[in-house]
Formats: sequence, C-alpha cells, structure tokens
Amino acid sequence: MDTQNAKPDTENPPAGESIVGVFEKVVFANSENGYTVAAFRPEGATDSITVVGNLFGANVGETLKLTGSWKANMRFGQQFKADSFVPILPTNAEAIEHYLASGLISGIGKEFAKRIVRAFGRDTLDIVDKDPDRLREVDGIGPTRLQRIKATWTQQKAIREVIIFLQRYGISPAWAIRLYKVYGEQAPAVLRADPFRLALEVHGIGFKSADQIARATGIAPDDPKRIQAAVKHRLAEYANDGHTFAPYDLLESETAEMLSVEAPKVREAIVQLYKEESIVCEKLPEGDKAVYDSPLYRAETRVAEALRRLVSTPKNLPRFDIPAAIADFEREFRFAFASRQRQALELAFRGGVMVLTGGPGTGKTTTLRGIIHVLSRRGVSIALAAPTGRAAKRLAETTLMDASTIHRLLKFNPQKGAFAYDDQHPLPADLVVIDETSMMDIALAHHLLKAVRPQASVLFVGDSDQLPSVGPGNFLADLVASKAMPVVRLNEIFRQARSSLIVVNAHRINQGEFPIIKASEDFPHPDFFFISKDDPQDVLETIKDLARDRIPRKFGLDPTRDIQVITPMRRGDLGVARLNEVLQQMLNPEKRVFMRGRSAFKPGDKVMQVRNNYDREVFNGDIGRIAEIDEERQTLTVVFDGRGVIYPFDDLDDLTLAYAITVHKSQGSEYPAVILPMHTQHYILLQRNLFYTALTRGKKLVCVVGSRRALGIAVNNAKIAGRFSGLRQRLRV
Repeated sequence: MDTQNAKPDTENPPAGESIVGVFEKVVFANSENGYTVAAFRPEGATDSITVVGNLFGANVGETLKLTGSWKANMRFGQQFKADSFVPILPTNAEAIEHYLASGLISGIGKEFAKRIVRAFGRDTLDIVDKDPDRLREVDGIGPTRLQRIKATWTQQKAIREVIIFLQRYGISPAWAIRLYKVYGEQAPAVLRADPFRLALEVHGIGFKSADQIARATGIAPDDPKRIQAAVKHRLAEYANDGHTFAPYDLLESETAEMLSVEAPKVREAIVQLYKEESIVCEKLPEGDKAVYDSPLYRAETRVAEALRRLVSTPKNLPRFDIPAAIADFEREFRFAFASRQRQALELAFRGGVMVLTGGPGTGKTTTLRGIIHVLSRRGVSIALAAPTGRAAKRLAETTLMDASTIHRLLKFNPQKGAFAYDDQHPLPADLVVIDETSMMDIALAHHLLKAVRPQASVLFVGDSDQLPSVGPGNFLADLVASKAMPVVRLNEIFRQARSSLIVVNAHRINQGEFPIIKASEDFPHPDFFFISKDDPQDVLETIKDLARDRIPRKFGLDPTRDIQVITPMRRGDLGVARLNEVLQQMLNPEKRVFMRGRSAFKPGDKVMQVRNNYDREVFNGDIGRIAEIDEERQTLTVVFDGRGVIYPFDDLDDLTLAYAITVHKSQGSEYPAVILPMHTQHYILLQRNLFYTALTRGKKLVCVVGSRRALGIAVNNAKIAGRFSGLRQRLRV
C-alpha cells in the first residue's frame, strides 16, 4: 500500500490535517445523526482508508477535501475522523471516471463514463462544463441523453457552490440539496439578501441555522426582520407540536428570551406581522389571547363555520320505519345490537352530524356496517374515507365497500395545486363517513368540510382516547367536548372480543388499571405478552431476538412486512433512531448503502413517507419497501401496498427508515405483530393515551418489553399534553 498520502505519522499526528481523495463507498450511515463510516481513497494511494464522521451532503464518487484528524480505533485500527469536507472536481482521469460513473450526473453510467474519459481524458470535466455539445462525439450519446447530462451537471455545479457558501457559516452540506430544490441557482443570493427565509421556506432548517448566517452577515440582534422571523419560527414550532395557535403572553416572552431582546421589541414585531396579515391576533370566546399563523386561523374558523352550517341545515335522507329496519338487519345477520349501538343507528338514520366513538371491541365496525347496509339499500349515496391509505384499506375491508383516503376522495389536481371537490364543486354524497377521525388535523378537516354539501349528513368515527393528529389541531376531541352535535360513546366489550388480551388490556389501561401480564385459564391463547427487562441493553437484545427469530418462528410472520416496532421516543437507546439503525443492520443484509443529502438507504429497506405528497399520492405515515435504486436515472422506487412510486434523488428527504416508528406515526394502522419497548428511559412520554394507542395497533400479537415500573408510570399518568386549539370554543358559541 502507498501510505505517503494515506496515513500520517502515528506518533505525532498533526491537528486539523486535510486530505484529498475519492469518496468510494458507504459502509454505514445513520440517517438520524449523519454519522457515516466510509471507504475513502486519498490521491496517490492504491488502497482506501476508513473515514468516520458526518459526511451527509457528500456523494459516493465525488472527490472531497476532508479536514480532521487521525484516530486509533482499538477494533478497526487507524481511521480518519472528518470534521468537515468540501466537494471539489477531480483532476486525474481515474477520479473523473469514478465521479461520472457514480450516478451523480444523470445519463452517465459506468459504461458511458469509460467512453467519455477515453475520448477526452483529463479535459473531460472542462468540456462537460464549457462545451457539453462535444459529448455527441461519444458513441451512444444522443440529444435526449445530452440534455439530461447538461441539466444535472448544472444542478451539481450549483449545489457545490451552495455547499461552499454554507460552510462559511458552519451549516452542514447536507442542507445543500434541499436549498437548491427551493431556490435553485439563486440560493447563495437569497441567503445573502434574507437568510431568515430559510427558517420559513425550507423544511427542516430551523431558525438557529438561519440566524447563524444572519449574524455572520452583520444583521443586528434587535433588527426587526430578525425578531419577526423568530415570531414566525415560534408559531411554526407550536404548529409542529400540534397547536393551532400560541397564547400571546407565552409567544412574546419565549421569543424575547430566545433572542435576548426586550419584550416591547417582540410586541412591535407581532404588530407588524399582524398589519401585514401574516398572522392573526384574536381574543377567543373563553378569553384566550391567541396568535395564529394566518393559514391555520383560516382553517380553524372555516371548519367551525362549516360544522355550524351542517348542523343547522335540514338533511335529505329518506324517511322510513327505523325500528323495523334495525330488526330486519338483526334477523338477516343473526345479530342483536346493544342499546348504545341502537342509539347510534337511530341518530344516523335521522341524518345530521354525529360522532361515533369507542375503544377496541366495542362494536364501532358492526354499528357502521348496520348504518351503511340499511341506508345504501334505500338509495342513499355514501362516501367512505379515512386520513391514511392504511386506514382507508381497513375501512373498505370491514364495510365491504369502496373507501379511499380523504385526499383521493376530494381528488387533488396536481396541475392546479387544489382539490377538485370544494365549496364550488361539492361531493355528490348524501352521507360522508370518516373513519379514524382522531388522525385528522385542522387543515385536512377544512378541505373535507368545504366539500360537503350543507344538505349532506356526516358521520365521524374514531376513538377519542387515541392520541390526537400529528398535524395541528385536536379535531375529534374538540367535536366531542363542544357538545355541538350528538356523540355516541360505545363502552361495552363484545363477547368475542373479551378473549383478546390486547382488547381487554387496552380497556384496563384506559381506565387506569394495570394490564394483565400473566397467563391464566381465562386467556388460553394470549395475544399479549410482557417480557420483563430492566436494563436498556437487555430490552434492545430482546427486541432483536423477537423480531428476528421468536415471533417469525412461532407465528409464521415475516420480520419486516408483518412485525412493527413502535416506541415512544425518537432519541435514546430505545428510540426510533437507534432501533432503526440496529434493525436495519439485522433485517436487511444488503451491503450497498446509498446516500444522498440527508438520507441513507439500502435496497430492500422498510421506509415511511413523512409528509403528504399529492402528486405521487403518498401521504404522511405510509409505509413501503425500497424496490430499486437507479443511480444512472437518479431515481429510487418504493412499493406501497403493491404500487410502485418513483422518487427523484432530490426528494429522498420525504422518506425515513420505518423498521421502528413512533407511536404517533403508527396511528390509524394495524400490524399483525407489534413490539413495544416500555422503559423508564422514556419517562417524559410514559402516558396512558400513548400506551393505549400503541397497544391497539397490534392485530394478532403485542409484545411489550421493559420494566413493570415503566408500565405502572404510563398507566397512572392520565395527564394528556393539552393542545392550544380554538375549535371547541368556536363551536360552543
């Protein structure tokens, strides 16, 4: 091995050393924190070295200048710990070919990279940059391929410039692709003119990063633009935590503390934003002084108006003998409704807006079947929908009728960027049924209700004891608490459900009782198991054993497709990040790791969509498997429920690993088997409704692994983190 450029004097390694070479291969990458282990070949070296550090934003095949220091690892030997990097264009023919073959430039794979470098040698990149039409001299490169090469070369050039610009201010190169997507080649100019736009316009880049650039460019600490951006940032944080508004006093004091400025300065910023109609300040009916981001204010107020209109407008459902219709259904299906189910049926048959709620095994599905069966036989047109694809699929299976996501029901038009059904073109249905309503945030509720005719009836079905929506609002709980419409709560567990420990324990937890964790004659075939482990590492090892061996062997379930690990936390030894890292290594033997921007995936990975994408018809929480990574075309294909969805590499931030997911992200889904770690490490999130929600995600099997003390804390903690939402108050007026 040529060590002249590869390794330093191990006796006295220099500090802050820089090395230049080719980023050859990703050995390991953690999508949560960017930690990467990579093979890197320094210029002049014949063998590669191991580089560790945050390399997100770098791409395999690129020539990089790394700055860092050499470290001795007891297990793996000498490693170069990279503190920072800058992508540079390669200068020798071999490195140029490696770069072109990497897939960074769409239209050039390994074969074309060889042909191009054979034709132009060390002048290749200069020709691609200044005279790209000469590439037509290479056999096989036609006008279509040439256009792809030109477009991605321009993009990569701009991204390199953004990376270099960001590094002046200590901002990670991993953000470069995201910035380029938003601002294109104008990214550096935009950042110089108004860096605070980052915090508002680029997903994932917070106020701190934008402020870092702003302060470096000389913006004063009390600059009005800085304070206004901080106010908007705090409102966005409130929305991310599920609130539709921020209490004025809290917003003012928190922003002043965050910026170390006087409160009157924040007050001036709020007034200015109010004048510009960027925010709305309002005193709610119960006296709350609320500050809303304008879109959330419009959504909440219009939802309240639509619901009041629906409640007050006479309905056009047919009149018939309700007791006789219920009796006919019971005879036909040899089933007797309980009194509260009968009450729900009678209310639904009269028409209007109503809520049907209740826990697992209480007959919500049977009641819904009865409503649909009786009304559809009488010519009532019914639309069934749910917030997610998985919930819609379950709804269709249980009702034996077509059901869709709310987005598909309203028919989003990508060209117009709007839904086809709205207040000008309402849904033709006489009855709209929404299942898993607890998952519906205020924005989605606004789009739905805007499209419902005032004469139509609406039935909201859901479990109000579940966690609220991931997005802003507390829609189902607000409907129930407002008492503005009839609410039927089913609370009797039906006989067939009493044999399920999942169902029984869910109700026990909901009532503040400790779950049954020991086998007994009452449950000869239990579907709930508790494995006591006090040490976090023991919990982790048990989860691995359950997912890889014990559950697949005993129940015949596929470790990746059928088993879902659900955890309360994102961080820590038993958080999503760590569990995904461990489970990916264990369940996906694929060696090839693909890294782009802030994403690192392998073919075959289980992934989740993390935000709604109407164009692709994939939505927040949808889970699929990576079927293909095409580096030449710069696309990745994910299969969701049998449907292949193609992602350009620039959009990979929409995906995250899903071997383990948070309880919130599991809402609206059922999995054949659920593994749930419960440990005192999760102390701040050990809550009754969170435990209840996670438990009810299991269809056939739930294994809880952890400490009895953690279970006890969760069961006894009935405090629900409140959400600032004005809908309940508006409906009561």
